Amino acid sequence: MSDKTNPDEPLPQSVSENIGTISEFYARHEDHVTATQRVVEKVALFLGSPGYVAANIIFIVCWIAGNVLAPDFDWEQIDEPPFFWLQGIIGLNAFIISTTVLIRQNRMSRLADHHAHLDLQVNLLTEEKTSKIIEMLEAMRRELPGAQAQHDVEAEELAKPADPKAVLEAIEEEEDEPYGEAGKRASQQ
Repeated sequence: MSDKTNPDEPLPQSVSENIGTISEFYARHEDHVTATQRVVEKVALFLGSPGYVAANIIFIVCWIAGNVLAPDFDWEQIDEPPFFWLQGIIGLNAFIISTTVLIRQNRMSRLADHHAHLDLQVNLLTEEKTSKIIEMLEAMRRELPGAQAQHDVEAEELAKPADPKAVLEAIEEEEDEPYGEAGKRASQQ
């Protein structure tokens, strides 16, 4: 028996449907992006590229070399050391880069929030289905001859669906506890 799969074999229908659903999700998300947002994101992608970093380094080295060597070639110095104009250009460059990256990250963060919400919904649905399947299997097991006397506490526990609100409250209590203690100590001082 071979572990290799045939690349010419079509994907199962459920996989194709899932890929289509994901593609539609991204297409809908892209439909809501404004023209300005697209431009800003293209600029952010360019500003984050290795080529842009290399171009910046080359520009800075040339600027410094040109201004330091200008008197030797009887050229006019544009920016004398300590290179105030260069510092201004670098500061403006940093502002533009950080702003465009933050704009792009905000949109990516919203997309990640949608993914997290979808994951949560799917996980909750899966938990419900799993509990129902365990409950049905336990019912079938009890119907089998000779199995009625057996009692499976773990299966009974797993068959109970989890209460998402109670789980969330328990998580919040556990995660907030250190902050609550720190807040109490700070207020007592």
